[in-house]
Amino acid sequence: QVQLVESGGGLVQPGGSLRLSCAASGSIFSTNAMGWYRQAPGKQRELVATITSGGSTNYADSVKGRFTISRDNAKNTVYLQMNSLKLEDTAVYYCNADIWTTVTRRSRYWGQGTQVTVSS
Repeated sequence: QVQLVESGGGLVQPGGSLRLSCAASGSIFSTNAMGWYRQAPGKQRELVATITSGGSTNYADSVKGRFTISRDNAKNTVYLQMNSLKLEDTAVYYCNADIWTTVTRRSRYWGQGTQVTVSS
């Protein structure tokens, strides 16, 4: 059993910053790519950023230069530093991880989501 627990969401003014964290726990053999997705009201869930176990990153064009994804492999934790937040960044942010629970068993897991609201 694997759980992803997110934290760090909240209310922030435009131009402000937030840092999200997501810790994976449970029966983990190894963790591959981890990432963040978001879903705004009335919209589909979209990719925000991903990071491989080796540290290679990928960002949505809408967040490039403002958001930074990082991870601590020893803690099975991924972070999302969000700067220069805009109104359109308002969404529920979900953590995702590609995890091997045994040598032969691999699955994708999702966190429960954390609300980020950008408002003046």
